[in-house]
Amino acid sequence: MRATFALRNAARTPLIRFLGKRSVPQSVDHTPRVHPASPVGTLPDSFAAYRAKAQQHGPLGRAQFSSGIGSQPGAALGPVRPQSGEFFDRTELPARFGRLPWSEAEMEAVETGGASMFA
Repeated sequence: MRATFALRNAARTPLIRFLGKRSVPQSVDHTPRVHPASPVGTLPDSFAAYRAKAQQHGPLGRAQFSSGIGSQPGAALGPVRPQSGEFFDRTELPARFGRLPWSEAEMEAVETGGASMFA
C-alpha cells in the first residue's frame, strides 16, 4: 500500500515540545543542611556520633554488641517470657480474638477463585 510508504518517508516530529535549550547548572551546593522537618534542628557532629545514638531494631553502636546479645549463646540469656498483657502467639489471646471457622461456602469461594459465588 502507498499509505505505509508515505508514513515511512514522513519526517518524525516529537509530540513533546520543550520551551528552551537544555542548560546544566554551573555549580551545585552540596553542603549538608538540616532537613526542614528535623525535630532537633542541628546536624550531628560526625557519622560515628550519629551511629552511636541511632537505633533501628536495637542499638547500632559497637559497645552494645561486645557485651550484650550476640556475645553469648541464646540459652545463657535465660528464659523468654512475655510481660503482662503481651502474647507471643495468636492462640494465647482471649477467645474473642481467635480465628473464626471457615464455612463451606467460603472454602468453595476460595477454591474456585470466587467464581462459585456468581454461578
